[in-house]
Amino acid sequence: MQWLKETFNVDKPIIAMCHFQALPGDPAYDTAGGMKKVIEKALADLTHLQDGGVDAVMFSNEFSLPYLTKVRPETTAAMARVIGELMPSIKIPFGVNVLWDPIASIDLAAATGAVFIREIISGVYASDFGLWNTNVGETVRHKMRLTPNLRLLYNIVPEAASYLGNRNIIDIARSTVFNNRPDALCVSGLTAGAETDTQILSSVKKAVPDTVVLCNTGCRLENVERQLSVSDGAVVGSTFKIDGVFENAVDPARVKAFMDKVKAIRNGTSKAA
Repeated sequence: MQWLKETFNVDKPIIAMCHFQALPGDPAYDTAGGMKKVIEKALADLTHLQDGGVDAVMFSNEFSLPYLTKVRPETTAAMARVIGELMPSIKIPFGVNVLWDPIASIDLAAATGAVFIREIISGVYASDFGLWNTNVGETVRHKMRLTPNLRLLYNIVPEAASYLGNRNIIDIARSTVFNNRPDALCVSGLTAGAETDTQILSSVKKAVPDTVVLCNTGCRLENVERQLSVSDGAVVGSTFKIDGVFENAVDPARVKAFMDKVKAIRNGTSKAA
């Protein structure tokens, strides 16, 4: 648990998503705008997030839909270029998420100096992207070879997927912690922006009280106090977008309002939204 405060320097950190536009090879890639447009949009979002006071940022290829469970080299290379271009502007701790490939995420973290990744690292799932298998032993060993201090955030409720087997989330949380020693567990809703069930968050935290548990999706201004009352922090993406819409750019006013609320919660001065 101590690593969370040491890394982000606050209680209940908010990790903001910086979603990259579609990249070379992706179906929605803007060939006319090219990588220049991807970098410009990423820089604008990063600037608004940092100016709004978020505690950390996570770069992801969110618009690489439909996702691969083993990404191609051009995706990792393109993400490394974008982060490299952004590096002089990054002022807060950052992580990476190459959807949905933990090995590629570790590769990208090693190349850029990211301090954490969030991924589907353990388990087998039936998903919109087909049968989704993992190899946690190989993944952790790959991390130890390349970047041993990297923090691994395990998403144990993958978006658009369900665990293959009759196991409840509490059993999954307990066995994941026992077998894999994750740095954090991320609990999600159905899709990006979908609210995470607070009761599930609470049950997971009670089951593994000594492990960091993060609210991974759907944390909004009107529910953030409730979500942070049971979780150790949150990953926030769509909430920060214009009108709260996943596809839109980051809205600086929404970032500031949300982070003002979070700071009031930390200070014990929050009022109902």
